Amino acid sequence: MNTPDRYVARLESWMREHANMEQAGPMEAYMRGQFPFLGIKSPERKELTRAFIKEHGVPQGEALEMVVRALWRLPEREFQYVAMTLLEKRRKETDPSRIELLEELILAKSWWDTVDWLASHGVGAHLASFPEQIPGCVECWMASWNLWLQRTAILFQLGYKRRTDTKLLFRLISECADSKEFFIRKAIGWALREYSKTDENAVRAFVAEQPLSPLSVREALKVVNGPSR
Repeated sequence: MNTPDRYVARLESWMREHANMEQAGPMEAYMRGQFPFLGIKSPERKELTRAFIKEHGVPQGEALEMVVRALWRLPEREFQYVAMTLLEKRRKETDPSRIELLEELILAKSWWDTVDWLASHGVGAHLASFPEQIPGCVECWMASWNLWLQRTAILFQLGYKRRTDTKLLFRLISECADSKEFFIRKAIGWALREYSKTDENAVRAFVAEQPLSPLSVREALKVVNGPSR
C-alpha cells in the first residue's frame, strides 16, 4: 500500500537522486540564502515530478494533506515546489477546511516564491469555490499584521478578472497604502496592474486618488501606460 509516509519517502529519494550541487549554489543565492536547494532547475523538476506522478499517482483527501505537510518540512526548496504541484493536481477536489492548510503553508517557510503561488492559485481558487469564506479570511489576514498574509489578501483575486470584487481590492490596498514593506508595495502594484487589463479606467482613477508609493504606482501603470509612454 502506498501510504503517505511511503509516498514521501519514494518522492524524496527520487528527487535526491537528481540533485546537482553545482546548480544549488546559484539557486540559493537567487533566493538570498533563505533556503537550501537540491539544484534541480524548474524544467527538470517539472519533468521529474511528472514522471513520479505517472508511476505513483497523486494522493487524495487527508493523504494529500499529510504528504504536502511532510514535503513542506523537508529542508530543500524543491520539495515545497513539488507539494504545490500536487495541490494543483487536486485543486478541484477541495472542501472548506482546505483554507486551514493553505494558511499553514503561507506561514511556514514564507517567501515570495511559495506565497505568491499559494495566494493566486491555491487561495484564489479555493475562495472562488467558497466565497462565503472571503470576509472572515480577509479580515483575519489584515488584522494579523503578518506581511505574507496581508500580501495574500491583496493578491488572491489576481486571476478573477471581471469577477474581481473591486470594492474589496481597493479597500485592502488603501489599508496598506502607507506600508514600508517592499513585498506589500510590490503586491499593490501587481494587483492593480493585473486588474488594469480588465478595467483600465478604474485603476487609473484609483491611482490618481489614492496616495501610493512610487513603486506601487509604477507597477500599477506598467500595462496601461505601455513601454513607450
